[in-house]
Amino acid sequence: MRIILFNIAIMLNRCTRPVSPKPVREQSVAEARVLPAHALFQGARMLVIEYESERYVLRITRHGKLILTK
Repeated sequence: MRIILFNIAIMLNRCTRPVSPKPVREQSVAEARVLPAHALFQGARMLVIEYESERYVLRITRHGKLILTK
């Protein structure tokens, strides 16, 4: 099983300005960026997301559901 490890700020933003861990205002679902799961998983069934020095595991189950664990 292939595991993908990436820094979520780099993967999602690719920006030069620092990413604030707490947004200035709450973002609505309609305003949120949409990323297809296949773009994140790239053929794998599991990936590790690093956020604020913590690692989270995002898995696709055999039933096609997503599970995020710390």
